[in-house]
Amino acid sequence: MLQTGSGSSTRDAIRTAATRLFRNHGFARTTVRRIAAEAGTDPALVIRHFKSKELLFLETMHLTIDDAPLLDVPLEQLGERLATLLLDLDGAARGIFLALVHGSNEPQILGRLRETHERVFVGPLRDRLSGPDADLRARLAAALAGGLLYALWVARDESLLQTERKELITRYGALFQEILTPRD
Repeated sequence: MLQTGSGSSTRDAIRTAATRLFRNHGFARTTVRRIAAEAGTDPALVIRHFKSKELLFLETMHLTIDDAPLLDVPLEQLGERLATLLLDLDGAARGIFLALVHGSNEPQILGRLRETHERVFVGPLRDRLSGPDADLRARLAAALAGGLLYALWVARDESLLQTERKELITRYGALFQEILTPRD
């Protein structure tokens, strides 16, 4: 049944449909018409409620990672904990990450990607570090984390995907640890 109202139920249906489609198909392959069809409404109502596909994307795509595991481990074990946390991310985080990466050619989405990078990766790591180069070390570790997610989720590197989880944690953990707590 086609929803033609402008109430919160229509808005919620649009948001739910958009979230699922953006996660599964990315920004570019998700159309306003498809969102409307999935929500059982008219494409004009999608624009009426959210102004544009970009703004709807920004409202629905929020990547968060529970950083509590990074806070409750000694600094000397932070590298392996970070590797474990990344490898244990669920499908929702993967879908949002991929949607942000694939939509990053849009200026507003690129801004969200940068904000997410800062809030989800750099900030929590920087908060655990000390010293004059704490920010740089946090950014280097965040870049390594992004590279791991890129290799696994975007490039789908078969060799990495077939590597034992424990070995990935050990090797990436050591790389993270060297960045986070370098030997002087």
